[in-house]
Amino acid sequence: MRTDPSRSLHETPGMPGVSPSPVEGVRQGWAVSSRGPTAWRLSSLLGRVGEVSGSRDTATLTLAMRLVREAQRQGEPVAWITPTESTFYPPDVASAIDLDALVVVRAPEARTAARAADLLVRSGAFGLVVMDLGANARMPSPVQARLVGLARKHHSAVVCLTEKESSRPSVGSLISIRAEASRAKHEQGRFLCEARVLKDKRHGPGLRHEEICHGPDGLH
Repeated sequence: MRTDPSRSLHETPGMPGVSPSPVEGVRQGWAVSSRGPTAWRLSSLLGRVGEVSGSRDTATLTLAMRLVREAQRQGEPVAWITPTESTFYPPDVASAIDLDALVVVRAPEARTAARAADLLVRSGAFGLVVMDLGANARMPSPVQARLVGLARKHHSAVVCLTEKESSRPSVGSLISIRAEASRAKHEQGRFLCEARVLKDKRHGPGLRHEEICHGPDGLH
């Protein structure tokens, strides 16, 4: 648990006038089961800047929320940096995470999101900072270097969420681990959500993490 869980940048999720985007594969009960190597967990990302990306039938938000839930269960404060025009749909995750304890910051572009992440990680108060960057996002090398150094210093995880195919490059060369998220129908309103590690500077690519999840209402 962090010694200074500052929440001065708190903003309530789902504010009026912001279009919510549903979280893929999330509902009450969350994961029904998991299988395969535990490649996608908070302990594997601490001290690092990572990225999870996806295009069609993605489970990007589901896998990111999995990390949020894990961090909160460990008593770690979490910050979520989201675009100003959209955000995750709070009712889809309310049964799985503590929304009241989640710090949400709205940033109009990737550069602003990176500056917000710098301040949050630099405070030493957050175990996990998620940046929802969307499509076509890039981060300058100096910004990446600062985030990498701060994540190591404070033993925090910084995770970038992006919309892209696996063949496209990461948001920056200093990304330590990148996973591709995917979702496929399973049975009885359940989905197979998978994280396939494309890049890992510590252990090499190839590991996978799979979970069987309930779909939210309307995604059956």
